[in-house]
Amino acid sequence: MKKVGIVVAIIILLLVFLVGGFYIWGMGAVSSEGESKIFVIEPGTSKQTIVANMEKAGLIRNAYPVLAYLFFHGGTIQAGEYELNTNMTPAEMLDKFMNGDVKINSITITFIEGNRLTDFADEISENLSITSEEFLNVANDYEYLQELIHSGTYWFLTEEILNEEIYYPLEGYLYPDTYEFLETANAKDIIETMLNRTLEMLTPYQSEIASSGYSVHQILSLASIVEKEANTLEDRQMVAQVFYLRLRDNWSLGSDVTAYYGVGKDLTEGITMSELNDHNPYNTRLTDGTMNGKLPIGPICNSDISSIEATLHPSDTSYYYFVANVCTGEVFFQTTGAEFESKVYELQSVCEAN
Repeated sequence: MKKVGIVVAIIILLLVFLVGGFYIWGMGAVSSEGESKIFVIEPGTSKQTIVANMEKAGLIRNAYPVLAYLFFHGGTIQAGEYELNTNMTPAEMLDKFMNGDVKINSITITFIEGNRLTDFADEISENLSITSEEFLNVANDYEYLQELIHSGTYWFLTEEILNEEIYYPLEGYLYPDTYEFLETANAKDIIETMLNRTLEMLTPYQSEIASSGYSVHQILSLASIVEKEANTLEDRQMVAQVFYLRLRDNWSLGSDVTAYYGVGKDLTEGITMSELNDHNPYNTRLTDGTMNGKLPIGPICNSDISSIEATLHPSDTSYYYFVANVCTGEVFFQTTGAEFESKVYELQSVCEAN
């Protein structure tokens, strides 16, 4: 037994030496002569992928010792474009990543839920060297949109977005969130990063959308109206139910926010009666029957997941009307037109008094 113990101890010792030697070897520089290389870390890239890419680029000898180093040392790696050299050790390279010692910086941009694609384009132009017009031209490019639809990457992008009457095909499809982009990012980089986020957020609901009786384009269109009409999840679920009942009974949705979008007006702007009744494929206020039982031709803004959830899980109510107190944002629901008119008059009086 004593001999067995000695053998085991020797084996363990050899393994320690081998592992230790492998670690020391792996954490050494690839070359003593040195070769300058540009290494790009895209925003959102995992540490495992970064290390694998370093090995592919010939910057490190082996990924495993470097991953072990990261496991024990921790730290946050910053996206950007780095100038490295093969005579640097992996630890020196990782220090650059964690200190953000970049050749090209990354830029953080926050896109707010409920905003339109044109708002997103303006935000991009304020932070990156891409004009609003350049971004929108790419976002509306027919051939590029076809590539995205047929790439097999984005199950939620369908031919419905190519309807020539739609103002902006990707309206409603770019998920509002905070993103980090390289300052050299182009319009396609931005669009595909945002579509990847949409993919991440929508995929858990794919089967629900498929069984909803509506296409994903229709769900996103309805969710965009729900986003603009109410603020809380409960109110959004009730608003969604109002719209479903109206669609079922072949009524028009009667949503002012679609009329504003149809004529390119922001909700903070004044709007005339002729604009409210403008004939366009977004305006669900039309009472001549052309929009009865119909959704707008496409989304009117970019919704967050709360509005999409509310659209998929409407409340079990029997309201056909609602009106919001523009002073407080509170939403009131009614069953009949007479109740609706009464509440509208009451709220007008309240707001005028304040």
